[in-house]
Formats: sequence, C-alpha cells, structure tokens
Amino acid sequence: MIVVLLGVLVLVVAGCVCVVWAQRGGPRWVRAAAALTLGAGELLRFAEKNRRRGSSSSGGGDDGDD
Repeated sequence: MIVVLLGVLVLVVAGCVCVVWAQRGGPRWVRAAAALTLGAGELLRFAEKNRRRGSSSSGGGDDGDD
C-alpha cells in the first residue's frame, strides 16, 4: 500500500513540475504532460463537486435548514 501511495505522490509532484516548466516554455512533451495533469485536476474537481451535490440531495446531509 505504501508503494502505491509513493507512486501516486511521485506522479503528482512530477505533474506539478511539468505544469511549472510548461509555463516557462518547456519542450512539447512537457506541455503535453502539463495538459494531462491539469485535465486530471479538472476531472477530480468535477467528480468531487458531483459527489458533494449527490450526497446533499439525498436528504442525509447537513443542509443548514433548522
């Protein structure tokens, strides 16, 4: 399990490095890796937003109505 988590951490750090390098005008493969990293971040953000929206509409969440 630790090996998997370390692998994910390495991928995240490498993706962040590629995004910064691409902003500074890196090679084509760096720009491609940065685009993949940013796209994955958008997908995760969208999935989290939908997950929160789905759990609050089920009636079991804390919606603040007292």
